Amino acid sequence: MRDTATMVNGFDMSSVDALDPELRTIVERRASLLGPAYKLFYRNPVRIVRGEGVHLYDADGQAYLDAYNNVPSVGHCHPRVVEAIARQAATLNTHTRYASELILDYAERLLGTYPASIGNVMFTCTGSEAVDLALRIARFCTGADGVVITANAYHGVTAAAAEISPSLGPAVPLGRAVWTVAAPGPGDTHDSLAARVRTAIADMNRHGVRLAAFIADTLFSSDGIRPEPAGFLRPVADAVRAAGGLFIADEVQPGFGRTGEAMWGFQRHGAEPDLAVMGKPMGNGMPIAGVAARPEILQEFGNKIRYFNTFGGNSVCVAAAAAVLDVIETEGLRENARVVGGYLRDVLEGIAKDEPRIGAVRACGLYAAVDFVRPGDGEPDGDAALRVVNGLRERRVLISATGPDGSSLKIRPPLPFSRPDVDQLADALTATLRTR
Repeated sequence: MRDTATMVNGFDMSSVDALDPELRTIVERRASLLGPAYKLFYRNPVRIVRGEGVHLYDADGQAYLDAYNNVPSVGHCHPRVVEAIARQAATLNTHTRYASELILDYAERLLGTYPASIGNVMFTCTGSEAVDLALRIARFCTGADGVVITANAYHGVTAAAAEISPSLGPAVPLGRAVWTVAAPGPGDTHDSLAARVRTAIADMNRHGVRLAAFIADTLFSSDGIRPEPAGFLRPVADAVRAAGGLFIADEVQPGFGRTGEAMWGFQRHGAEPDLAVMGKPMGNGMPIAGVAARPEILQEFGNKIRYFNTFGGNSVCVAAAAAVLDVIETEGLRENARVVGGYLRDVLEGIAKDEPRIGAVRACGLYAAVDFVRPGDGEPDGDAALRVVNGLRERRVLISATGPDGSSLKIRPPLPFSRPDVDQLADALTATLRTR
């Protein structure tokens, strides 16, 4: 089992002497300048200098298939996004305290992808800031402090977001008003998670704490990717509201069409959130994120609290975000996520049939998990998953691992991923399994 104090798939600096001299110099310089908190991926780190579409390129010009990065959601350096950024940067880049139609036009389009009950959006620079803001709103609106999360959740790196992110490890303590519940798992019914949430709320109340919010990444990515059975978040939302709390959908990873079934992860569950948080996939990696909300929730908060994020929703980032929506719509990327994602699931399940070390495959659109287990007892095998991740890296296919034991392959490519890309991933995975 991996050391939970370390990052899954993180480079171990104690092995820096084994790197080739040029890469070793870069890694040592990085550690000297950036400090030890910044981590590199892979046993043998990749030196990336350029990106295009679903590929990254190293200093030698070799292409790596990117099956991991969701932030460049419409592909690395998409020409329409690049052009929109350059054009706007050459025209105007300012904050939101001047009257401008650019941000209004984008907000109108973005809110048009949400249920009618969601009528306001507030912009930030990062998903962590968006989570922080959503928690502030929920606590102000309810007058309560308690938050329920899943057991290996990740929601961000601000102080408020980190204290509801147990996946950051034991050195980052949970907040005193934070309760955890087990994520959806095998054998769960539509009401299983809701029952666990109700139990957590009751225990919270016994300790003199009232519920402000339940927040979940609607694909439960850091819990090992748990999309099924679709619909289980609806009774959770009902239970949360019955207790006086708000349901916050964390759409940083599931949003913008990644599930293929809908624009937002909560939609496939038939559950409407009170607040939804979005992150940098909104702008293909530009620093723009946000909180979408029911207007009645923001009314008193906005009247009594002056909120301003200096460059959240700035002109250049809004132009990038508008271009991302254009690309998703005109290039059919949500449908691509559905079709290619279904093919990815089928291919992975075909590989799993003949591989006793694979315990399960889970997928929803272009987000998939492959669980590695010990063949003898079926226990999670994080070491095996890590060997496969690094074996794929040596074959120039980039993924990572996730889950509480780091035992699940985490496959999460940009949305233009194609069937030939799936085939390349499958060939590399099959070859890696033969040698690991």
